[in-house]
Amino acid sequence: MSQRQIIQVFEQYQKSRMQFVQTVADLAARPQNIEILQNAGVMSMLRPLMLDVVPSIQQTAALALGRLADHSDDLAEAVVKGDILPQLIHSLASQNRFYKKAAAFVLRAVAKHSPELSQAVVASGGVDALVLCLEEFDPGVKEAAAWALGYIARHNAQLSQSVVDAGAVPLLVLCLLEPEMALKRIAASTLSDIAKHTPELAQTVVDTGAIAHLAQMILNPDAKLKRQVLSALSQISKHSVSLAEMVIEAEIFPAAVACLRDPDEYVRKNVTTLMREVVKHTPELSQVIVNCGGMAAVIDYLGDCHGNLRLPGIMMLGYVAAHSEHLAMAVILSKGVPQLALCLSEEAEHHIKAATVWSIGQIGHHTPEHAKAVAAANLLPKLLLLYMDAGSSEDLQTKSKKALKNILQKCTYLPALEPLLYDAPSNILKHVVCQFSKVLPHDSKARRLFVTSGGLKKVQEIEAEPGTPLQEYINSINNCFPEEIVRYYSPGYSDVLLERLETYQPA
Repeated sequence: MSQRQIIQVFEQYQKSRMQFVQTVADLAARPQNIEILQNAGVMSMLRPLMLDVVPSIQQTAALALGRLADHSDDLAEAVVKGDILPQLIHSLASQNRFYKKAAAFVLRAVAKHSPELSQAVVASGGVDALVLCLEEFDPGVKEAAAWALGYIARHNAQLSQSVVDAGAVPLLVLCLLEPEMALKRIAASTLSDIAKHTPELAQTVVDTGAIAHLAQMILNPDAKLKRQVLSALSQISKHSVSLAEMVIEAEIFPAAVACLRDPDEYVRKNVTTLMREVVKHTPELSQVIVNCGGMAAVIDYLGDCHGNLRLPGIMMLGYVAAHSEHLAMAVILSKGVPQLALCLSEEAEHHIKAATVWSIGQIGHHTPEHAKAVAAANLLPKLLLLYMDAGSSEDLQTKSKKALKNILQKCTYLPALEPLLYDAPSNILKHVVCQFSKVLPHDSKARRLFVTSGGLKKVQEIEAEPGTPLQEYINSINNCFPEEIVRYYSPGYSDVLLERLETYQPA
């Protein structure tokens, strides 16, 4: 056998290995093939090819593994149990950029499924290896590494801390300054995933100067980048007053308010979420957002979107209104109440209705004037209906009851209260009757209207236990009217008159 023929055997074997890994990688890209590949024992065949002498075979084997692990947590666990991670991480340090990208993809594919699988990547030294990749020159390698670190960090605070401890945060902030858009996006996304868990982790991100760099990108034309930047600023702001103040001090408002007119719906949602996370802390922070036109812009935005995109805006109005009667009045004057009424009637999801009801309660519970604004929008019967509807979720019923009681205790706008006399159950009715007992003694016009509209007649029909607050309120109302009028409207009075008629002897 000549030398040429012997070498041909090796070339043929190499060609076959290459063809095998390429075909498996292509097949693994389609979900319907995964189970067949798994049953054929593909994992154990790919493992030795990860250590192949030919770099392109190694890379393609890693790509195939990544696609398999990305598909299901069973296959990701098979990668962990097959002891593939240590050899993958060991090769990361020495191989070329193509291999590094493929290896980072495998680590990301394993880590994404659960905290336990992410922990396996950490335990194998994966985080340190990925952080070293962030120092690479090639932006594609940095991007793949940042992406994998984000998938590890997003699960919980402990995993996030391991990413921080490996020194990832300053390098991620440097990635924000790179010209490549994809790298900027992933770096902002990963910083967001780190900051979201605890105030301490958010502070770590802030201490590296991330806020200033993120703030500069708020008006970047790239929508996907803006989404991640606004998300990261929200995750920093949500934890504490001091962190929210640092975001405000970066002078992102009023520039960020312009994002509410962005064509991308998630940019609009994320900037609303950012405002919600800022305003919830203090009246002063709420006032900053109100002063820069943020609240009025959010109220307009609520009219242009639907479903979960509305949720942060609805909650933001509630947080602003909760702080003080002055801020609640600002919501009313900006036409916030009709917009919330619209959300309540249009949205079918119970959690969105519950948030809307909560916000309406925060607006209406301050003073009679605030309660009147809510009552005049015909919201009290709607709140009652949601509370009494057996189809409402428990949370929606609880929030509707609380909002209704809080508004009723302040409401002196009688035309809106009267319909509730007919429909409300006794635990709500006592609050309605109580308000009439407060207003009627001091308002002769209201007393006359109460009689002619049938309100007094309805009050006489209420069956209250003697000695209860409800009975006391009814007595207070009856004391506002001449005795014969009260008698006239009491149930059974016509029968008494008929009896008197029968015993009456004309002279």
